[in-house]
Amino acid sequence: MEELIIEECQEKMEKTLESLKTTLGTIRTGKVSPMILDRILVEYYGEMTPIKSLASVQTPSATSLLIRPFDPTALKSMQQAIGESDLNVNPVVDSGCIRLNFPPLSTERRDEFAKQAKKYCEDAKVAIRNIRRDYNNTIKKDKTLSEDMSSSLNDDVQKATDKAIEKIDAILVAKEKEIYTI
Repeated sequence: MEELIIEECQEKMEKTLESLKTTLGTIRTGKVSPMILDRILVEYYGEMTPIKSLASVQTPSATSLLIRPFDPTALKSMQQAIGESDLNVNPVVDSGCIRLNFPPLSTERRDEFAKQAKKYCEDAKVAIRNIRRDYNNTIKKDKTLSEDMSSSLNDDVQKATDKAIEKIDAILVAKEKEIYTI
């Protein structure tokens, strides 16, 4: 029973870390990644659909993306969705494809992205602390546990929390290095 509580807690914390990594993948660094398109939804037959479900995305160079729609009728709505997004890039239609050319990142833009990454990491830390609080409350409310067992479980939850927060800090350092690498 006790091991189950800690395993469940660690599992939730791992999911939070995975979510953070996915979210940070949408932040542009020196090399353009197709993941930056993950947030963009296109209206396709009345449904809001992610671009990667509607097209193949290639990176012909470090500063450009090439989007080839599976259905040519979706081209116009994809172009519009990209144009309205926060990518700050002008989509160019070129023989049935959309070409996105990203300018090199300025120092100010890199600082903005680093700040955004810090915010995402802080949000993840808050989520980890909320998981800790929830499990500590669960342990406290469980009257079948002895005082020593409750204390031991709370210590284990705290250790899992500390480990998760260390991982978040390491992820942030790696992402900042990636952002500032030219």
